[in-house]
Formats: sequence, structure tokens, C-alpha cells
Amino acid sequence: MISLFDFIIILLISVTMDLILGDPNNKIHPVAWLGKYITYFIPKIKDKKKRNSEKKNGTIFTTVTITFFALLIQSILVYLYNINIILMMILSIFILYSVIAIKSMEKHINAITIALQNNDIENARRNLSMIVSRNTKNLDEQHILSGAIESIADGTVDGILSPLFYFSILGSTGAFIFRVINTLDSMIGYKEKYYEKIGWMAAKADTYANYIPARITAVLMIFAAIISKADWKNSIDIFKKERNYTISINSGHPISVLAGALRIRLEKLDHYSIGEPLEKISIEKCKMAIKIMKITILVFCMIIAIPLILILGSLNWWNFLFGI
Repeated sequence: MISLFDFIIILLISVTMDLILGDPNNKIHPVAWLGKYITYFIPKIKDKKKRNSEKKNGTIFTTVTITFFALLIQSILVYLYNINIILMMILSIFILYSVIAIKSMEKHINAITIALQNNDIENARRNLSMIVSRNTKNLDEQHILSGAIESIADGTVDGILSPLFYFSILGSTGAFIFRVINTLDSMIGYKEKYYEKIGWMAAKADTYANYIPARITAVLMIFAAIISKADWKNSIDIFKKERNYTISINSGHPISVLAGALRIRLEKLDHYSIGEPLEKISIEKCKMAIKIMKITILVFCMIIAIPLILILGSLNWWNFLFGI
């Protein structure tokens, strides 16, 4: 039988490992291998002669990829469980540790802020371009910092809390499947002509997968703002008024809360402007955003993830997943 605490142990060890170690080396990183897999198939699902087939090809590819990895990961975990539960837990920890990105986000943000402290705006733009899809070529310091803080808000959802949310319901298989969906979206879910049809299903899947976690994140960020002594009242005001300002139905939720809590305006040129410029965006604001992110993760684990694991365990869910 699986103990209720096995999955809590997996959760806590994985989060701690990521906080301390950051991402594993690309040679053993499952998401890096997943990226190679997707890259290999992109030209094969493009239909040069019949562009009308691309949407169908992309939908089949996305569906088959998600199903294949779900069955593969869960089958391996069940097999290992039947041999030795410790082996199952070790693999589960490695998978969950691999698909969350707490320290990685902090490292990216630090690279941007250090470049700005050294008055190296070109390097700051380059570092920002690694974590955003926008053109960073001509951004000034304020818009670079804005992009960094927006990335913290977005990354708290799809880089951390979404995989933790699905882990809490489906174990490490759920966390990895979320990362499959998110990676598909990041690689082919663009509105550019080349990707718009093959990536349609991936973009939809990512939107729906992040729907609940994005809203949970926004609420928990308000609690994190209270704990970190940020302007939580303003975060609620901006959230209420401006959470729907982004094209994405999810991104505006954490972005609006963070903008309000930090008393700043976050702006993606020609797309949206969220928050009121009560204070100037600064490197200190970036550091506070990271602090709020970390507190949000802690609160999520304590009041969402662990209770979910325990409730589902009491309903015999985890034993059901492993065929016990």
C-alpha cells in the first residue's frame, strides 16, 4: 500500500532540491530530451502541399505525444513500485524536480539585474530575451525590468505551481504531462504563420491546463504580499480592474496582482499596460517579486498541494493510480 505521506515526501524533497540545485544538466534533463523530440517532428507535421491538413496533423501530434508520455511515465512508475517503492519514489522525485524551475527563474532574473547594475544594457536585453517571447532589442531599463517581473509572475504559474498542482492530483506523471503540454506550447504554440495551425491544439491545451493554477496563484500571491509587507490592498484593486488586460486569459491574473503589490506599472509595448506607476520599477522591485514568488510557492504547498494529496489519499486515489 502507498502511504499518504509518500507523495508529500516526494513533493518536499523535489521542491527543496530545485531551490538548492536548480535544473539538472541538459544531458539528463527530461525536458531537454522532450524538446529534441518535438524539434524532430515539427517538419514532419508540416504539410507543404496541403496547409489545411496542418491543424489536423498538429492536433494528432499533440494528442499522441501527451498520451504516449502519460502511459510511458505511469507504466514505469507502476513497474518500479512493484519492484521497490523506494525506486518509484526516487524516479518520482527526479521527474518533479526536473519540471519545476524556482532557482532557474531566480538565476535568469539575477543575470538581468546584475547586467543593469553594471550599466550593460545590451547584456540585460540578451538575458531577458531568454525568458520572454517579445523583441528586447530596443527596450530601455524600465521595460527590461518590467519584462523580468512579468516573467516572474507568469513563471510562478507555468514554471512552478502548475506542475505542482498536477502532481498533487496525478503524481509525477501529472507534473510531467503538464510540462509536455507547456513545452509543446512554447515550441509550436505561436500565432506566426508557420506555427499557427500545427500549434493550435498545443496552445489550447496549455491555456486550459493553466486555467485553474493561474487563478490559484493570483489569490495566493495576495497572501504572499501580506506576508512580505507589500501593498496587498493595491494588489487586490489592480487584480479586480486589470486582470483581463492581457490577450492570454491566464497571464493577467498573476501579473495584475504582482503589479499592484509592487505599486508599479508593468507594460508589454503595443500589447498591454497593467498597474499604476505609484513607484518606479527598480532592481529592488525585482528582488521583492522573487520573494513574493517564493512565499507563494510555500503557501501553495502548505494549503493546496499537501491537503489535496491527503484528501485524495483518504479516498484511496493513490492506490487506485498504481493499480493496488
